[in-house]
Amino acid sequence: MEQRSLGHRTVSAIGLGAMPMSIEGRPDRERSLATIHAALDAGVTLVDTADAYHLEANDVGHNEELVAEALRAWGGDASQVLVATKGGHLRPGDGSWTKDGRPEHLKEAARASARRLGVEAIGLYQFHRPDPDVPYADSVGALAELLDEGVIQMAGISNADVAQIDEANSVLGGRLVSVQNQFSPAFRSSRGELDHCAQLGIAFLPWSPLGGIAKASELGSEHAAFARVAEAHGVSPHQVVLAWELSLAPVVIPIPGSSRPASITDSLRAAELQLSADELDQLSEA
Repeated sequence: MEQRSLGHRTVSAIGLGAMPMSIEGRPDRERSLATIHAALDAGVTLVDTADAYHLEANDVGHNEELVAEALRAWGGDASQVLVATKGGHLRPGDGSWTKDGRPEHLKEAARASARRLGVEAIGLYQFHRPDPDVPYADSVGALAELLDEGVIQMAGISNADVAQIDEANSVLGGRLVSVQNQFSPAFRSSRGELDHCAQLGIAFLPWSPLGGIAKASELGSEHAAFARVAEAHGVSPHQVVLAWELSLAPVVIPIPGSSRPASITDSLRAAELQLSADELDQLSEA
């Protein structure tokens, strides 16, 4: 599979978003483990998770523990897999999402994530979502301290605008390596952040790159241009979407969510799909 740079690591051009395996409608553990193993067997070396990917209040870190279990049970070289996790976004257990960007919370959360992942230092730790009650520089400052203390190896941010990207990079002393924002054919408002990351050489990780769990199955019907190109190549619209996103900049690393081996292996074929310049123009203008 094509490789791309993320900080000091080289990872697969498409990663695995593990969130669907731990939230509403999650599959049984066996299928989840099979899905992660299918991705790893196909060459994925980036797995995205977060402490907030769970259901009940006493279920915090469910997804991180699942990813850790899958890596332990996998027959390949797990040391080559970069696990990216996040902190600062919470699920109280009532279906809602809250935020806690206090430095003391982020530092405690990172250490708890490291324990669940079974690592001495987290490969990539990202501030999940800005907390309006905490100065952004204070939240990102916690990541700088975690870097300095060796709790995390690389730092990133998520759900950030251009100004926050620059502020985070400044607070981190130029050590910001990733930005994880929503981006898909239906949600292109992060294009400015994508382009800004490309200028700075910072990895841009589109979350919900296929439009989200509820919308991914409707790609072909809701986005005619992607359906036409998919039909011409004899592939799924999902592959076309991911190939288009990869073409936007060499820093783009989509992380499609999946809970079935067949769906993630189909998505990964996008890394080898060659689209013409005319097709890419059509998709960008659609």
